[in-house]
Amino acid sequence: MIKGSFGMALAAAAACQPNTTRPAFGPQPEAAATEIRLPVREATRQLALALRSDSIPAAVVRERDGYIETVWFDASSGQPTRRRPIGAEIVRVRAWADPARAGNSLLTVETLYRPLADPSLPERELDRQVARNHPIALKVEGALRQLLERYGGPPPPEVQQPADVPSEAGEDIESGEDLGGDESSP
Repeated sequence: MIKGSFGMALAAAAACQPNTTRPAFGPQPEAAATEIRLPVREATRQLALALRSDSIPAAVVRERDGYIETVWFDASSGQPTRRRPIGAEIVRVRAWADPARAGNSLLTVETLYRPLADPSLPERELDRQVARNHPIALKVEGALRQLLERYGGPPPPEVQQPADVPSEAGEDIESGEDLGGDESSP
């Protein structure tokens, strides 16, 4: 019995070990996203640099986990704030870099605000994506566009030619030539 309990406790402890330092939630569905031709670590590093050059101050950059996060900051000045994060003028940016095709990463960046304070709800449920024309959302879109132009995106989809399919009358569709497949014709 002790052996079984010890094994269960060990398994439970192992299950609690995080394999990542990312938050338990993913990005908002409305978050900006693009795929670039860089592996996750390098994509994370380049995105952090692009955001910083656009006055978006990353407080956490975890290249190994493909995660970036800012503190709440004033959208007009780019400076961290001690004000309560309520309203679209106080925002936070979070970014995820996930593996996509071989050698590519999918970058997803959310720009958040909180429209209200509600102590009865978990904080994440209060987060909302800013409007697409918000100044910080425009900076994020610009940073993603810059990375896409610099490193390239996914390869274009392969155009598949449709196979030649004979029609029911036995006529070759492309050439219009009669193949003699219709029994009713003489």
